[in-house]
Amino acid sequence: MKVTIGKEGLTKTWQAAFPETTECVHCKGEARVGFVAHEGMDDDDKAVWPRDHVQFVSELHKNLHKNEYSEGGYWLHDCCAVAVYFCRECLKPTALYNQG
Repeated sequence: MKVTIGKEGLTKTWQAAFPETTECVHCKGEARVGFVAHEGMDDDDKAVWPRDHVQFVSELHKNLHKNEYSEGGYWLHDCCAVAVYFCRECLKPTALYNQG
């Protein structure tokens, strides 16, 4: 996993670009991007074969939706990118993510 600081990280995403700001989940203030953590998208962090260890966040837990046969628990299904924002009002973090 790699980290890109500031606005340069907004395009390090598996889907549409992340926004520069988002609403703070704590106080509803404006949160500005701090950094984006991303995996699996650069030439030097391709999958290593054989995969005999945990390599991507998606491999940490199983993605099991809750039903009558399981205890449930959603989890990522592919490589992810996570944008972390800090609020101008309360300084608490808010995160947005997507996956391949």
